[in-house]
Amino acid sequence: MIADIPPPTPVRDCHLPTPAKHPLSPLPETCQRPSWDQRLQLAPHQENYKKNEEVRLSCPEGFQPSFTEIKCLGKVQSSSHWYHVHREVWLGRDIRRGWIPIWYSVVCIETCQRPSWDQRLQLAPDQENYKKNEEVRLSCPEGFQPSFTEIKCSGKVQPTSYGNPVYSDLWLGRDIMGDWIRIQSSVQCIGKGGIRRRMVLCRVRMLECNWTCRLPDACQQVRARCRLEKNSSLPCEAEEVKGEEMLHGQEGTFTCPPLQPFTDYSITISLLPSTILFTRLLRTKETVPDKPEKLWLDPSTGSLRWKALPSCKGEIIGYQLNVTARSAQDGSFLEMERLRLSSSATEHPLPERSPGSSYAVAMRGLTAAGAGAASLWEFQTDGSDTPRPLDISCRGVRDISPSRGTAVLPLRPVARPPAAAREHQLIVVATHNGTAVEGACSGDPQPFNASRQPGPYVAAALNLTGPVDFVLGDGAHGQGYRNAALRPGRDYTALLRLVRRSQQADKFTCVCYSFSLVQEPVPLLNRMPVVMAVVLVIVLLALGILLLFMLFRLVCASPLLLSVR
Repeated sequence: MIADIPPPTPVRDCHLPTPAKHPLSPLPETCQRPSWDQRLQLAPHQENYKKNEEVRLSCPEGFQPSFTEIKCLGKVQSSSHWYHVHREVWLGRDIRRGWIPIWYSVVCIETCQRPSWDQRLQLAPDQENYKKNEEVRLSCPEGFQPSFTEIKCSGKVQPTSYGNPVYSDLWLGRDIMGDWIRIQSSVQCIGKGGIRRRMVLCRVRMLECNWTCRLPDACQQVRARCRLEKNSSLPCEAEEVKGEEMLHGQEGTFTCPPLQPFTDYSITISLLPSTILFTRLLRTKETVPDKPEKLWLDPSTGSLRWKALPSCKGEIIGYQLNVTARSAQDGSFLEMERLRLSSSATEHPLPERSPGSSYAVAMRGLTAAGAGAASLWEFQTDGSDTPRPLDISCRGVRDISPSRGTAVLPLRPVARPPAAAREHQLIVVATHNGTAVEGACSGDPQPFNASRQPGPYVAAALNLTGPVDFVLGDGAHGQGYRNAALRPGRDYTALLRLVRRSQQADKFTCVCYSFSLVQEPVPLLNRMPVVMAVVLVIVLLALGILLLFMLFRLVCASPLLLSVR
């Protein structure tokens, strides 16, 4: 009969049919040790248990049995069609401390122990152990709020260990986006001030705040703004900024308006009316400084003086002083000195000045961002107060050959013996412009490169000990340089340069040679054959046209003569 069919039982020996559908007849027999989860530990540990004998169950650390207490009910008999079935029945104690039939195998379930966080935390449900993926709600006393309101057990993790395996509970918390994230530290009950401090997370990069609201329900009336720190730019003048914005949503980016360099500003995020959630003090990047002011020559000492630059756009790390001298007797002679001075310097003695010479001084301030604009000043040693431009009067060359792209330079050592036996560089500049020539003299030109023309280049390196005629543009190679052929139709300036370098200064001495590589005129006698040939062709063409015209008239006149006859 249907009433005699027992319910489906995954485990053969631990089912208790209901009295209505499964008539039971208890037998005064013992129960064998149940064959459930092999990890289960029974106390007492026996092979057989008497009827109503209570047994405690346990599991390895990190696991919990589905029943912690069981007892044997004995054997029961139920009818199943043509035969009788004897079963061992076990009871388990539920959470209400009552005994209920065990219908399925008792197993060890992975669990997390109640976390030992803030003692003020209230957990629902409130248990000593929680099953894997069991969700728990957290709350705090009035006036406080937990850093996570929902958590769940994610099971056990095994950290790296050199001994026996060590397991720890892994808890996840639900973030503001509804995602489960790992709880790295303990969950705490936070007061109002603490909650507000954790409402907004701001990751500052330069003068930009990428913010995220951690408590969306509380992130109302939140304002971000930039402000100038009052004492940050003294003695520099800095304008107050008006960077202010109300934050909306759960995340976004707040950017400060354009600010002045090397100035302290603060980014503040606050909950209106006056609760500060986040603040950060920042300094903007350095830029090159302004040009120095009040540059003058002290006649009593012969030193150049200037007013120290304030660190408004960057920390002043030094000064760069360029002095260019040109002799009145020899306009081809150019001497340039580039000095590196300390940040505390406000004067520097100028080099010995020759009578009648002209000088140009360029002063620049230096920061970590580089050199700033130059303050220029020119003077003459003749006592004139009116600056005059430094004239360039270069030496001439000979044997210019546009067809071969060469010119002969009569070179002489720049320095006098015994310093004459030094390496000289021959620099070529495709212009007569004085500014470009001066830049090439104190610059860092590279070997010839056809793709970079017509920039300055080093044609040769020479160890001059006496006068020598040098053929510029002969295509020779030597010491990593190429004496490339010159191009017709261009103006050229060649510089014979001697460089002296030290830790504090670089000195460049140059002698210039200027010339133009114009197209050579073709002599008239060389052009006579061409002219005669052209004239002959023209005469032949004229005769041909005349003959054609006469033939055409004869042909037209023949019919007329025949008709007259």
